[in-house]
Amino acid sequence: MKTVLVVDDDDGLRKQIHWAFKDCYRLTQVANRTQMHDVLQENSIDLVLLDLHLPPRQSTPEEGIKALKEIKSVNPGIKVIVITGDNEEETSLRAIDNGACDYFCKPLILEDMKVILDRTLYVQSLVQKNQQRLEKLVKKYSFAQMVGKSKEMTQLFEMIERIAPTDCTVLIQGESGTGKELVSRAIHYNSARRDKPFIVINCAALPEALLEAELFGHEKGAFTDAGYKKDGMFEVADKGTIFLDEISDMSPRMQAKILRVIQERSFNHLGSTKPIQVDIRILAATNKDLEELIHEGTFREDLYYRLNVVSILAPLLRERKEDIPLLAQHFLTMYATLRGKKIKSISPQVMDQLCRYSWPGNIRELENVMERAIILSSGEIILLRDLPPHLQSAFPREESSPSSLKEAERKLILDALRATGGNQSRAAQLLGIHRTSLWRKLKTYDLEP
Repeated sequence: MKTVLVVDDDDGLRKQIHWAFKDCYRLTQVANRTQMHDVLQENSIDLVLLDLHLPPRQSTPEEGIKALKEIKSVNPGIKVIVITGDNEEETSLRAIDNGACDYFCKPLILEDMKVILDRTLYVQSLVQKNQQRLEKLVKKYSFAQMVGKSKEMTQLFEMIERIAPTDCTVLIQGESGTGKELVSRAIHYNSARRDKPFIVINCAALPEALLEAELFGHEKGAFTDAGYKKDGMFEVADKGTIFLDEISDMSPRMQAKILRVIQERSFNHLGSTKPIQVDIRILAATNKDLEELIHEGTFREDLYYRLNVVSILAPLLRERKEDIPLLAQHFLTMYATLRGKKIKSISPQVMDQLCRYSWPGNIRELENVMERAIILSSGEIILLRDLPPHLQSAFPREESSPSSLKEAERKLILDALRATGGNQSRAAQLLGIHRTSLWRKLKTYDLEP
């Protein structure tokens, strides 16, 4: 039930509101600014009904305006609806300018008030849910949550932190499976555009005609089967970020159109000559050597320089093998939870093999291997038999000894603590265990800070 604070010195009106709404909201009522201040400091309030004519100067709205400003200074998220006289339109508009979301004129019609209160609280709940969703996305894609403690990953985190607040175009390069899209999301969700759209377009996945229509949109009748007008992804991404993955697969004609968007921040629908202005940040990625493609004549040099304002290289997994235990544990926790399986750890033999393998498919391949192992595992520990055949060959099929399992667990805990700078809460989250469990294990392995 939502909490509504009524601030009005009219005892009769407060009683009227109480009896009308006591079953709909959790009501708190006060008669002046001093009482209001105390309630705001001690309670969580969703909405305030505020009479602008408060003591000691009921003849003017000044005390009410001061109360409104105080409410907004305590919590800008609180919705405020003001109550005014029947001939005070100027005062009502002044209240709106100072943060009120609506107003009622006396005499009050309680049925109308109920409709507006419900509508205001409903919209507020939607905004709060969207904000919570955004916060989850920011946390999920924050560079601080990306798994890795190696020098390569530390440098990547620092680069993302430096460029995310800017609006510069970024070219992300790296082999398939290195996490280029994850890097692009981290840039977006750590930027000022985080609450605006983030659009991903895989340029290699669509035929040219379909890619063109998807990016630029079209007018009705622009081509066969264009039976309706459609907005392009550049429009959808307005005020946000668009990520063009595998941009090296674009044809020269499409490259020229992308170049125009970057230079002019405008484009046309297919079938139209009217320019559409957009405010977007463009991120691009490729797994190919663009300079070599320029030399071959298949990629535009001017587009390359427009994209390559800042270049980021997503590191290969085989070049940062010290991150493999943390990544493996991360995927173990994620997929064990997803699949509803009570798998607690990875055997030392499996971890050794994972660290020796060259991972041509990079992080994506490791993730697939771990998901497969969790699906096939019949116990609480991932064993060699749970791995694909090509990852089993170097080791005999043998069960893990208690001592070796403890050593592997101790190493994972140390890795997690190093990766999180000694933060036990984040280390426990990374390991997929409760902070209390981590504390006990630290005592068991004599790893107390």
